[in-house]
Amino acid sequence: MAEIWPNFFVVGAAKAGTTSLYAYLRQHPQVFLPKIKEPHFFAHVRPSPEMKHLYAAINDRSTYLRLFRNAEGYRAIGDASPSYLWDPEAANRIRRSVGEAKIVITLRDPVERAHSHYLADVREGVHDLSFYDALRQDMARPKKGWAVSLLYVELGQYAAQVRRYLDLFGPAQVKVVLFEELKRNSANVLKELAQFLEVDQGAVEQINTSEVHNSYAAPRGKWAQRMAGAKFSRLLGKTVIPHEVGQFIFERVLLKQAPKPKIEPEAKRLLCEIYEPEIRELEGILGRPLPELRRSW
Repeated sequence: MAEIWPNFFVVGAAKAGTTSLYAYLRQHPQVFLPKIKEPHFFAHVRPSPEMKHLYAAINDRSTYLRLFRNAEGYRAIGDASPSYLWDPEAANRIRRSVGEAKIVITLRDPVERAHSHYLADVREGVHDLSFYDALRQDMARPKKGWAVSLLYVELGQYAAQVRRYLDLFGPAQVKVVLFEELKRNSANVLKELAQFLEVDQGAVEQINTSEVHNSYAAPRGKWAQRMAGAKFSRLLGKTVIPHEVGQFIFERVLLKQAPKPKIEPEAKRLLCEIYEPEIRELEGILGRPLPELRRSW
């Protein structure tokens, strides 16, 4: 049987709508996305010892290709791994393996993106620092990398990341989707994506976009944070408990609905100073204003 590789990639940024896009596109009858949303194969993820239990990735070629063994006959076959946008070598690796692949890049206000990333880490027991302290601590880490540091700042430095894909694949093979546009008019964004991926645009009307994915919820207490972040809990989730059961326990037992915390003023000032030149550069690269990326400022 011939090997089947993805022919499109949703490459991030993290906390910028990749989970929603994955869920929506999986409903299209001509699109195949595997059950594992984020294989991270082309990022060659090597977690640090203290973070190994928090991250999962597929580094073996045959295991990766098995994800797509049932994809024969689909027009669009995808991999949605947000690590591919930040990782300096992922674009080159994709280009060498699937040169004609189409690239979907999702971007979000980088200040909101960093805050959402931080809140997810708090609820999952990674740490319980304030946002500002977590930023400063992670910025000071000597080693950087996916599953090595948290990359709160680095994942929002979009200019060089987007340029890398445009340079390697060309504008015709790269589609930039803004998180705010996806939230505001998901049907229109999905129709544009269907055209980009060369699948039936009419089928988009049957896609259910009403469900909210990765919405904010707070841990029920310190005990819930400790349980969510414990190595034993993560090991059970990876090896014993079915994914759907583990997700139910996490969302219904460990989390509760609560107002989303506001971004601390000192954290916002720090991030805005870092990101303003980045966004100006990105606007030049894309040839368009991007007020959506300054939404929270």
